[in-house]
Amino acid sequence: MRVMVFFDLPVLTDINRREYSKFRKTLLTEGFVMMQKSVYSKIASNNSTSDAVIHNIRMHKPSEGTVQILVITEKQFQSIEYLLGESQTEVIDTQQRLVIL
Repeated sequence: MRVMVFFDLPVLTDINRREYSKFRKTLLTEGFVMMQKSVYSKIASNNSTSDAVIHNIRMHKPSEGTVQILVITEKQFQSIEYLLGESQTEVIDTQQRLVIL
């Protein structure tokens, strides 16, 4: 199974930024892998393991913001469809991007 964590945390004040950074570092220390900026996932071998992971996240959640947890099976996780845009290879190397202050 997979434990997925989605979060939306404020970063307006220094305290908010510290809590965001501390929460993100906790996820990485616990073995989570970043899928997107605020989406992390971790493999859990069984329900007991996922319960322990969820308990640990609850203990370290920041005081403000939203943290969501979703537990899914590996089969469900494997069915994720990745839609990627075209990569941009054109580089503008002219004075059009010159900004004069």
